[in-house]
Amino acid sequence: MDNNKKIPTLGILNINKPRGLTSFDVVAKLRRVTGIKQIGHTGTLDPFATGVLPICIGKATKLIEYLPDDKAYLATVQFGKNTDTYDLEGEVTQIFNKKVTQNEIMAELDNFMGEISQYPPIYSAIKVNGKKLYDYARKGENVEIKPRKVTIYKIELREFDVVTQQAKIYVECSKGTYIRSIAYDLGKNLSCGGYLIALERTLAGKFSIENSVELDNLKNPDDVKKNLVNPLEVLDNPIHNLSENELKRVSCGMAISNKEFKNSDIVFLVYGGRIHAIGMVVNDKILVKKVFEVL
Repeated sequence: MDNNKKIPTLGILNINKPRGLTSFDVVAKLRRVTGIKQIGHTGTLDPFATGVLPICIGKATKLIEYLPDDKAYLATVQFGKNTDTYDLEGEVTQIFNKKVTQNEIMAELDNFMGEISQYPPIYSAIKVNGKKLYDYARKGENVEIKPRKVTIYKIELREFDVVTQQAKIYVECSKGTYIRSIAYDLGKNLSCGGYLIALERTLAGKFSIENSVELDNLKNPDDVKKNLVNPLEVLDNPIHNLSENELKRVSCGMAISNKEFKNSDIVFLVYGGRIHAIGMVVNDKILVKKVFEVL
């Protein structure tokens, strides 16, 4: 791409990831479209999953750790079988004859509310002893998987077809929740088996499916620029608007005085409506952690 056509501004895209692409596939396509290498996503979606995938462009990648990370999903669960991956892409490991009812599903979903212990699928990217779980699985190696604490804020049955034994379940949850594990655990608790056959992420932090953009609609840098979201619109941290003198100090990595924020606060230092730097409050000072040339 001609360097003169590269996107000069930075921000975040709310992509509606299509089925069949990995999250990295999305990043790779946007690198080709924009000519920018510094692009990253804020949370992986499996290839068969669709929905909200926030993509940070340029130095906005430095903000990924500060973005709100609660999620919401619409999951389609198939009862009657288990698979080794807990989803439709795996091998069937067990078949059940039991037919489940709507009332049984609704009663069992109540047990998933609040903070729960969840075992991640063996086919996942979580590392144990420096090695990803799916690497152990592919080699047939045994490894101890420890449960993780996650929080389910809301879980409800949206649809159920008693004939096909398919249920659509809406879930609002904390970062790190595996919806595949919820499908498996739900089937296990109901003694009928269960695995995920479709998944749509409808919310990631402050990004919603209603405001997402289709990847195919981003054909050139101008398309991307028109759909960029200013990070200030989706971040929850406090903001300090810099004076001219403070701007000069912050640009050199120098601390500025603090009169309003609590100790240990992460503060976005803003000038001209854009984040110029990220600071951390230490008593009466705001220490500069990261400086952005333009944001």
